[in-house]
Amino acid sequence: MKNVITSFSVVLMMLASCSPGTEKKVNKADSIAVKADTVSKRTSEKNAVTKVELSSDLSSLVPIDVLDTKSTNVYDKYGVEFSGNCYSCDLASLSVTKDKIKWSNVCDEKDTFEIKDFSFSGEGNKIILKTPERTYILTQIDKAPIYELVVEGQKLELTNKRLSKYFTTKKALPLFKEHDCGDFEG
Repeated sequence: MKNVITSFSVVLMMLASCSPGTEKKVNKADSIAVKADTVSKRTSEKNAVTKVELSSDLSSLVPIDVLDTKSTNVYDKYGVEFSGNCYSCDLASLSVTKDKIKWSNVCDEKDTFEIKDFSFSGEGNKIILKTPERTYILTQIDKAPIYELVVEGQKLELTNKRLSKYFTTKKALPLFKEHDCGDFEG
């Protein structure tokens, strides 16, 4: 019994001699420093995302469509939508600069709709354009270059300017299938 009481007393003295107050203070200081470090890293990462430069390619995007879903050649798979470019002339081309988003009728460049109140950011191969009413997400889905457009938010209703799901640059358009309207003069 004496051994049990002596052992218990030794253990109790060891526990009492430890000073948990100083350890907690050191840990709190370390955790505050780590939290501050983490917060500053997150803030700088967010700033890096918002400081995206818009590619000059985005200043002249023209609508294209999927013509051959089975094709593995990107220039045969996508191409000019004949009716929207040549017959009904109701497709919209897109121009994105740091100052404005501009939708223009493919057959009449004077028929435009401009948005000047927007912000943009980038995430990998995506450019996200935000207005108070909607979010436009342009994703480069191929190096050809082919961009896919997704519009979230309020429906965008434009007269004589139908939005396409896919776009390419004006300079790359001749590489795609069916890029001539022929006798339609469109």
